[in-house]
Amino acid sequence: MEYSKIISVTGFGGLFELLSSKSDGAIVRSLDDKTTRFVSSRQHNFSHLESIEIFTVRDNVNLAEVFLEMQKNSTPLPDTKDNAAVKKYFEAVYPDIDFERVYTSDMKKMVKWLEILSANNIEIKAPEAGEEAESTPAAAEVQEEAVEEEKPKKAAKKKAEPAAEKAAATAEDAPKKKAAAKKTAAATTKEEAPKKKAAKKKTDSK
Repeated sequence: MEYSKIISVTGFGGLFELLSSKSDGAIVRSLDDKTTRFVSSRQHNFSHLESIEIFTVRDNVNLAEVFLEMQKNSTPLPDTKDNAAVKKYFEAVYPDIDFERVYTSDMKKMVKWLEILSANNIEIKAPEAGEEAESTPAAAEVQEEAVEEEKPKKAAKKKAEPAAEKAAATAEDAPKKKAAAKKTAAATTKEEAPKKKAAKKKTDSK
């Protein structure tokens, strides 16, 4: 089992091995009870351990570096139920941790994760300089949702264009209709004029 395939999943305790990624989630195997399940990326977030960094008083360090220091140190792992003991342990093993930004709950999680990794004989490897971690299923899902959101907008734009063209055509036809109406009115006036003159002549002859 490779360290690069180990992930944590929000909403679930422990660690998981990433077996395969899908557009809507991932198939994972628990390192605790070895059960396999599908986890939806719409409801949960995935984090590769090799991509997690820890705040320190200097530059951030990769989680693997902290794990390796914990393995090298002869100090036994603390009881995660004792907050004071957990903090005291990390002050001795990795004193550069920024204890103002790294909470006790984070330190407890690191202790539990190291216990799980050790129980499964997983070799911890820090990523090499310039090496990028694999994209998580959640990231892939966001990109896909962004693409799906753009498609309806484009369709709406296409529907709006014919409507605009129709409105423009109506506006162009309006002056033509008015001009035609004026011509008709003028023609009617000319036709009525001779009739009125003829009627006047008949009246005069009488």
